[in-house]
Amino acid sequence: MSTELSIFKNLPTLTNGGSDTDTDSLAGSGGMRRLVASGGVFREMIGGKEYRVSEERSINVVIVRVAPENYRVFYKGSYVEGQTSAPVCWSTDGGKTPAADSSEKQSPNCVNCPQNIKGSGTGETKACRFHRRIAVVIDGEVERREVYQFLVPARSVFGDGERGKMPLQKYAQYVKSQGGGITQIVTEVRFDTSVTYDKVTFKPLRSLTQDEFDSVNELRDMPEALNAIKLDVKPKEQDEDGEAPKPAPKAAPKPAPKPVAKPAPVGEAVDEGAEEEAVIEEPKKVPSKKIPVAESKLADIVQEWDD
Repeated sequence: MSTELSIFKNLPTLTNGGSDTDTDSLAGSGGMRRLVASGGVFREMIGGKEYRVSEERSINVVIVRVAPENYRVFYKGSYVEGQTSAPVCWSTDGGKTPAADSSEKQSPNCVNCPQNIKGSGTGETKACRFHRRIAVVIDGEVERREVYQFLVPARSVFGDGERGKMPLQKYAQYVKSQGGGITQIVTEVRFDTSVTYDKVTFKPLRSLTQDEFDSVNELRDMPEALNAIKLDVKPKEQDEDGEAPKPAPKAAPKPAPKPVAKPAPVGEAVDEGAEEEAVIEEPKKVPSKKIPVAESKLADIVQEWDD
């Protein structure tokens, strides 16, 4: 072992739960951690860069916190692979009205918005899309206290689903009907292979131990968990460093081109770069009712899935 590495072999034990705030403040967090279900694999990202990929069809997580409402976002222009941009219009009140700080509001309300109509997006999809943000930790890594942001698209939030393959909203309703909470159990997130697009379903695996639950409960109010469920859109006029971008130098004017005859139209251009998405109807509020399942303790229900 080199002299340099031996320095770190017998460090004194931290008495504050392993947190060294002085080192953290200098080293920085490296950016938000994100869990992305894309291309049939689960990708773990830090600061926008991929650092670990699981090609398994499922991943086990513990849900730490969930955004209180579904968000809507609308991006201007067509999708370009590898390009990142901020939405120009968004909603944080469950899809009722655009946020006050939206840079280009598309309508006074979301219900009558032209971007909320089938066909406004690619094919029969809507250009403005729902999603729900949740904060999770990877099962077996709770003690590492690494919180991930997970964006669940509308196709994985709404719908009826079936036993062992439920969308997020139906999954929460089922767990609640059994007297439990989704932050008290380990949840399996699995790709739905019955469809050709990226869609995930949710299933309970086991109850948390008391120590695991205590750790998760502490994480709920940590900045990492609170930030993971926020829709925080960077102002359009700012760059990655938070400074206004400098205007590009003006190019010398080019001579006007000679007039030429325009060819006859041969058809409309087709946007081939847009991301396909399944058509998801906007959820309608209906009177809540208890799911007709037999009452039992949470541990018994989790065990039932493995029978």
